[in-house]
Amino acid sequence: MKILDRYILKQYIKTFLSVFIVLMFILILQAIWLYIKELAGKDLDVVTIVKFLYYSTPVAVPIALPLSVLLAAILVFGNMAENYEFAAMKSNGISLQRAMRSLTIVILGIGITSFLFANSVIPWGHLKQRNLRGNIAKIKPAMAISKGTFNQLGDINIKVADKSGENGEFLTDVIIHKKNSMKSGNRTVIKSKRGELKSSLKSNVIQLVLEDGNYYEDLYFRQLSKNKTSPFVRSSFDSYTLNIDVSKLNKVDINDETVTDNHRMLKINELYNRIDTFSLALTNNYKIYRTNQHNTWSPNIINRRVKLDTVKENPEDLLASLEIFNQRRAIDAAMSKIRSQKSAVKNRESQLKGEESRLAKHEIEIHKKYVLGIACIILFFIGAPLGAIIKKGGMGLPLVVATIFFLTYHFIGIFAEKAATEGAFPAWLGAWLSTFIIFPIGIYLTYRATTDQGIFSNEFSFAKLFSKFKKRPKSPSTIA
Repeated sequence: MKILDRYILKQYIKTFLSVFIVLMFILILQAIWLYIKELAGKDLDVVTIVKFLYYSTPVAVPIALPLSVLLAAILVFGNMAENYEFAAMKSNGISLQRAMRSLTIVILGIGITSFLFANSVIPWGHLKQRNLRGNIAKIKPAMAISKGTFNQLGDINIKVADKSGENGEFLTDVIIHKKNSMKSGNRTVIKSKRGELKSSLKSNVIQLVLEDGNYYEDLYFRQLSKNKTSPFVRSSFDSYTLNIDVSKLNKVDINDETVTDNHRMLKINELYNRIDTFSLALTNNYKIYRTNQHNTWSPNIINRRVKLDTVKENPEDLLASLEIFNQRRAIDAAMSKIRSQKSAVKNRESQLKGEESRLAKHEIEIHKKYVLGIACIILFFIGAPLGAIIKKGGMGLPLVVATIFFLTYHFIGIFAEKAATEGAFPAWLGAWLSTFIIFPIGIYLTYRATTDQGIFSNEFSFAKLFSKFKKRPKSPSTIA
């Protein structure tokens, strides 16, 4: 390897790793901020928090990796152009293409590695993070009662206006909905001005002492008419102690993995198996629905449901041949049937759209594993020539340009995937649309940079563009 290749490779790898680490740190902090409500107040140990951060790291790679490739390319080639290193290379007969040759091999390696990473590590990260979040949600929190919302503890739902005390043990304006295993619904309501948690929340029984409140309970009768008219029982209390069994919440296994069927958790071969299963199920559902609809509206079925005692043979007007009473019955039956079928069609349509959307998500996930590697390669061929053209180093303009390019690419991908899951266009196009858009941009910028041209043509300039919109002075003849 020549000295020039080693120099460019060293500069790029050093910049790429620095940018990648910073972006990963930012994205992991964003994940913590995004799930802060699920993590806060759960009395989690350090090991569990470190596990959550560890599992969140692969999930952030699809965003951090392409942006790091793009930004590092702009920074390195922008610094070299600003410091006239490209001018020195060109004076010695070394073109931009030659300077990019060693990095091209590295970027191809990053693309292949990212595909393998997307097919193995990222699904593992989604699996671990999703199940860990679900298990954390089931754990009894150290501050089990949050302000302003109903929280389920054992067989009660509790809501408080405010909490105070060192451990949040003093409660204000407590509302409790208590369930009864023998009756459906929340028939018991307890309201108190103050409350206090007497026992440790780490025990299997929480002791809640309520003060200055009321106890409401609906009376239950077997006769429905009495339930509608019967009053509720109300009693007041100065102090009321409520013991809440939370033993089930203490038995949650933090390492349990119950959710394994999400499309983001599957590898390519597993996705293909799921797609085959879902496609077969969707085809069978369409066949069953068509058969049911045909049988429902079959003339033989309709004739068996209508008594034609007063109908003549082969009448020209079936409705007119019926008696008035039977005409009304036939019209009412037809209207009821139409309303029923309309509702059934809407429900079936919603169900089939859900199955089609599920199938599209699995197909998109397969293509996204390939898109990640291809996007890294294309973004490099956008960043490298762009840095050589703008001739600016540092974290100012290159960061702005890289952010604009990547956000445009990322948001186009999000909207395309959303539209594809809703059936607007094929799943493969939803996954590849953003890549198809930036691909010609990479070719164009590479061509302009290797031929020593700017982003636009030589005749183009923003000064000329804006000069067309300036107000021209009126000529003397026009004023006269």
